[in-house]
Amino acid sequence: MIQTVIRNDEIAPGTFLLAVERQHDFQPGETVKVGLDDALPPRIYSICSGNQEDELRVLFNIKEEGALTPNLAQLQPGDPVMVSEPGGSFSGTADPAVWIATGTGIAPFYSMLHSGLAANKTLLHGVRLAEQFYFSPEWEEALGDHYHRFCSKEDVAGIPRGRVNLYLDRAALPANQKYYICGQATMCVEVRDLLIAKGIPFGNIVVEIYF
Repeated sequence: MIQTVIRNDEIAPGTFLLAVERQHDFQPGETVKVGLDDALPPRIYSICSGNQEDELRVLFNIKEEGALTPNLAQLQPGDPVMVSEPGGSFSGTADPAVWIATGTGIAPFYSMLHSGLAANKTLLHGVRLAEQFYFSPEWEEALGDHYHRFCSKEDVAGIPRGRVNLYLDRAALPANQKYYICGQATMCVEVRDLLIAKGIPFGNIVVEIYF
């Protein structure tokens, strides 16, 4: 479906929040395919907005070697963009859960936050650089002490240096709740295996891999 860009804001160096009009209902955590024309295959992005908002937004960062994202970053309000109907199986619920993200893998959890699903949740967000803690003030307000940040490539006051494993290795993890993981494939597999080793049933681990 061809839609019109409403906004395309650079919220951090090389990272953009692209907005179009919401045309369809969706479950928070679902994805859409985004493209520019039939010459390039579309890419799948998690929706980064609440399911009752007028806008549908996606969060992406520029892949310098990529064919799509450098061009997506050039879009201006009024430009056309191809956005599919929502779909996917990575959808949140109101039940207690741990949300685990790296980088732009925070997007589906931001959709869950803005869809009213943040109660009884713990968020672990791992990034390389502090500028990649997207929407941090909102997370702090919504989750308080249940919002945990980890930065692997630079020292930041008050934030542990390392990956989300720092928390998972030490924490007592309830086996009767869901663990949602979203990020790059290596991280997702590593965290999944760590959770299983700590006694979390495979069926309680829900994974969305970003490529």
